[in-house]
Amino acid sequence: MNSNTRNVAKPILTPKLLLLLAIGAGASVANLYYNQPLLSLISHDLGESESAVSTIAMLTQLGYATGLLFIVPLGDMFKRKRIILTVFALMIASLLAFAGSKTLWMLSIMSFCVGITSVIPQIFIPLAAQLSKPENMAKNISVIVSGMLVGILTSRVFSGIIGDFLGWRTVYFIVAGMMLVLAVFVAIILPEITPTFKGTYRELMRSIMHYVRILPDLRMSALRGALAFASFSLFWSTLAFKLETPPFFAGSDVAGLLGLVGIAGVIAARITGKISNRIGPNTILTLGIGTILISWIVFGTAGTSYFGIITGIVLLDMGIQAMNVTNQSLIFSSHKEATSRINTAYMVTYFVGGALGTKLGGFAWENFGWAGVTISGGILLTTCLIVHLIYRGSKRIHALK
Repeated sequence: MNSNTRNVAKPILTPKLLLLLAIGAGASVANLYYNQPLLSLISHDLGESESAVSTIAMLTQLGYATGLLFIVPLGDMFKRKRIILTVFALMIASLLAFAGSKTLWMLSIMSFCVGITSVIPQIFIPLAAQLSKPENMAKNISVIVSGMLVGILTSRVFSGIIGDFLGWRTVYFIVAGMMLVLAVFVAIILPEITPTFKGTYRELMRSIMHYVRILPDLRMSALRGALAFASFSLFWSTLAFKLETPPFFAGSDVAGLLGLVGIAGVIAARITGKISNRIGPNTILTLGIGTILISWIVFGTAGTSYFGIITGIVLLDMGIQAMNVTNQSLIFSSHKEATSRINTAYMVTYFVGGALGTKLGGFAWENFGWAGVTISGGILLTTCLIVHLIYRGSKRIHALK
């Protein structure tokens, strides 16, 4: 693929630019999660079943995966700033249309569009990796991932509280205004990055599969990420339903506030970025998977109390963020000329896993209750741990030959 790549001068990743990327990533990724604490409100408003309404969250994630596949790779081919501002305009239109939708089918279409246009964080992360020195890459990625996690956490709190008092539609009108303000700052501050790929769009898309074929770490990171994020999405898409039942009898505001507990994930992401060069990525990944698996044991055995739910959330968020930072550091460690395309292959698989986990959560809750949810989450993480350990063992055997 080197014939389609050119060396270009690049700007410096200054602290100011890194801060913008972190804030922009957090504010944009939040669009994927506003609906989770609001699912019960939307269900009551539209007179639809909880299982049917859970499709909204699933389609948002599928839309995100679609945007990752068809939009993010363009960051290697066209000027990123132009792509980002275009996507911002489409995002704002999608948010406004979602807020004005009156039927479930229209909400489903618009949730898919919101997902497609919320891929800006996955343009920012490979940009930071491309501009980073090798020794600072994991640390810089962890800053942006931390920004994303803060966005996810505040999105649930914000939408839960605003939705409870002002209605779920108001949440999306406010968010559309926030995205407009952010777009203005991006237009002013973000430098123009010269593309690294010279070729046709068809060649660009074919090159994604090229990197999938030649990079086993990419394939395994994508599978690990998909299984872990499936369990993460399964939990958060069913929490609002669980909290409506005894002994909680709580609303969307409580579901949102519980998202603040996930601040532990921010800490985990920052720690992972700092220690990744000391203890090795495979050890971090094993610990991360094990932590998430323990969270599901806690949800299953102590999920009828706030103590159990909160403890599980802390473990779940710490594990998922440690895994994500490490997976992305691994896949960006080579082929910097193709960071957008490599990230596309990883994140498409990641969010397809999340969408399937969301749908599995709705099915498990409606048919088997909380026990079905926790067993499903535990099976996903057990599978993840097994494939990770097998792959880790095969790499050790190969290294000895």
